Amino acid sequence: MPNSRSETRKKLGCLVVRQAPGQKSRALLQYGGLTFPAAIGRNGRTILKKEGDGKTPIASMRILSGFMRGDRLKNIRSPLNLTRVRKTMLWCDAPTHASYNRPVSAPFKPSHEELMRQDGLYDICIVLDWNISSRSRNRGSAIFFHLIRPGYQPTAGCVGLSLRDMQRLLPHLRRGMTLKVL
Repeated sequence: MPNSRSETRKKLGCLVVRQAPGQKSRALLQYGGLTFPAAIGRNGRTILKKEGDGKTPIASMRILSGFMRGDRLKNIRSPLNLTRVRKTMLWCDAPTHASYNRPVSAPFKPSHEELMRQDGLYDICIVLDWNISSRSRNRGSAIFFHLIRPGYQPTAGCVGLSLRDMQRLLPHLRRGMTLKVL
C-alpha cells in the first residue's frame, strides 16, 4: 500500500514530454511504451514561466480534471472526470482578477479563454496543475493538455496531441497522474 504522495504518483503513472531535437515547439510525449508526437509552446520551454510568453513550463504538473465537446465527440471513455463543455464556460487569464487561472462563467468581461472553441483545440482539454493549487500572478494561466492544430502548429504554452493519440491515452488518464515536461 502506498504510504507517500510520490509512491501514489508512481502507481498512477507519468506522462513525459521531451522537446524534439532541433524543434523548439515540437515534442515527444511518452507514456509507458507509447511515444507520440506533440506540440508545445511557440517559444519552446522555460523554467521561468510568465503570462503570455508562449512557452511551456518545465515542470511536473498533476492532472486535475478535463473538459470535452460532447456535441462533437461521442463515445469518449476515460477514468478521468470529463465535464461536457457549455457555451458559458470560460477560463480567466487576467492576472489582476481574483479569478485568475480559474474557470469562470459568461458573461465575463476581463481577459479569458473560451472553452467551447470553434477551432477544436479544446474538444478534449485536460486541466494541469500549473499555477492553480498555488497561484501566483503573471506565472501563466490556462496551461492545458489539449488537441493540436493541423501540422502540429505550436501552442501558446500548453501541450497538444492529435485526436487519435489523445483517444489512445484517455483510458489511462486519472486525476493525480503527472505530466512532466523536461
